[in-house]
Amino acid sequence: MGLYLCIFADDSSDEELDGVEVGGYDDFDELRDLIARLLEGGTWASRFPVLMNHPDSDGEWGPAQARQLQRELTVIRTELAAIPAPAYPDGWQANVARQFGHQPGNYSTYFIDIDGELLLDRLIALAGLSIQTGRPITFM
Repeated sequence: MGLYLCIFADDSSDEELDGVEVGGYDDFDELRDLIARLLEGGTWASRFPVLMNHPDSDGEWGPAQARQLQRELTVIRTELAAIPAPAYPDGWQANVARQFGHQPGNYSTYFIDIDGELLLDRLIALAGLSIQTGRPITFM
């Protein structure tokens, strides 16, 4: 089962303004575990509470939280850019990266969505859309 984050056009329809297929819940956990270990000194949510404290399987980030989330993700992306990333282990990420010719040089470009796009960039853009439209980011 995969984690999908989306912004709906309104509360009464299924029309989406945008969405990001993160991958599996374990992929989102891997990202957050890495952030806790490398950027928060092993103390979960000490620097990035909006991203880290949200359960990965339910709920939403409202537009006010999206503003803070966007700030957090921007800092995370910048700081992870200074840390070299390993090669992908066997699995969907390695297959997608190979398909699109993606070779991450650092951890800011290591995490990708299922379409091969940089996950942090996609999440920052999704948070920006939430701020712009006043619509929440929904976990599916």
